[in-house]
Amino acid sequence: MAQKSQIKEPLNDELLRKYVNGCHILHYHGLVDAYGHLSVRVSDDSFLMCRYMAPPMVANREDLWLYKVADGEGVKADTPRGFSERYIHSEVYKAYPGVNAVVHSHSLDVVPFSISPKLPLRACFHMSGFLGTNVPVWDPATEYKKDPTLVQHMLVRDTKMGASLAKALGAGQDGLPKEHVALMRGHGFVCTGTSIEMAIARSVYTAQNARILKDALAIAGKSEDVVVFSEQEAADAGRSTISGAVKPWPLWLAEVESNPLYQNHI
Repeated sequence: MAQKSQIKEPLNDELLRKYVNGCHILHYHGLVDAYGHLSVRVSDDSFLMCRYMAPPMVANREDLWLYKVADGEGVKADTPRGFSERYIHSEVYKAYPGVNAVVHSHSLDVVPFSISPKLPLRACFHMSGFLGTNVPVWDPATEYKKDPTLVQHMLVRDTKMGASLAKALGAGQDGLPKEHVALMRGHGFVCTGTSIEMAIARSVYTAQNARILKDALAIAGKSEDVVVFSEQEAADAGRSTISGAVKPWPLWLAEVESNPLYQNHI
């Protein structure tokens, strides 16, 4: 039986503050800049995102809007311009009712692994066992070949492309995807979690794992000389670390709350 979202309306200030802080934490760790985004499910039918703006600048209740899981459109008729790739979020929530938060990042540490099939992104670091032994890469060319009339801008600007990306995560158990992360060829990655904290923690450690793997390759000279995790090691490490992001979250929160760039007026 599919797991239902544990985050319910009405919206409360605690959730909104956490969302704003989450946007700031992603920027602090280099996972978003003017681009990239965070969302959180607020009911079975809707999710919250900021309006079309740079995530580190999100600060006020007026910056936050609800969108429909069904089609990615605004819940209210007066919803301002939103992110063109919000369909990444709507289609992941639609496909996986157990997912409560989604991150989309253009991390420059991770993008190279989306275009290097001979060196897939895989867990090599005890904090990133959740990555497993071969992170899937979603290639929009699969959809372009089906419909040559599509604009080939590598973006996810409609529900069809969003559904194709969501499918790349694979069906798991209890309404969750099989994979927590999927790369997007020449673009970035999508990361899921059962909470804002978990989605952000996985995103942070995905980028760290990518940096370590690149450094190891530079030292070793060839991919076969880089020692990565076995399936068992990845599975066990994934269960043993960053559970709920309980330990790093207070630190990350303190880092952004003490930085005057980041404002949270909720």
